[in-house]
Amino acid sequence: MQIIDVAAALVFRKGRLLIAQRHPEAHLGGLWEFPGGKRENDETFEECLDRELREELGIEVGVGELVESLIHAYSEKTVHLKFFRCQWRRHEPRPLGCAAFKWVTPVELKDYKFPAADARLLEMLQRTPKIWVV
Repeated sequence: MQIIDVAAALVFRKGRLLIAQRHPEAHLGGLWEFPGGKRENDETFEECLDRELREELGIEVGVGELVESLIHAYSEKTVHLKFFRCQWRRHEPRPLGCAAFKWVTPVELKDYKFPAADARLLEMLQRTPKIWVV
């Protein structure tokens, strides 16, 4: 089975984290995720994230440190996910390539349903409060 490279952003602002909701008709439709997407063959994970956040939410970020890297196998595909801490730079988010978006607090994060691949990162976010401080 082919492995799909995916870059995802952890964009924090004023103690909140930006999450996006997948379109209902998409793979894992309706679930919430950390914004990002599939890496093209000719781009780095960081370039992918920069492009995806402009396309999906209309925002510009500075891509920072790699926070987590993992491989997760779904029944229909396997994904290699890299989560990067990102600095929001400009433009307010708009749901251009997603169904919705939210800025959530650590307490609110548990109220949203995420894909299974994000479980380890969600756990880390809950047990590491200092990561929420920009």
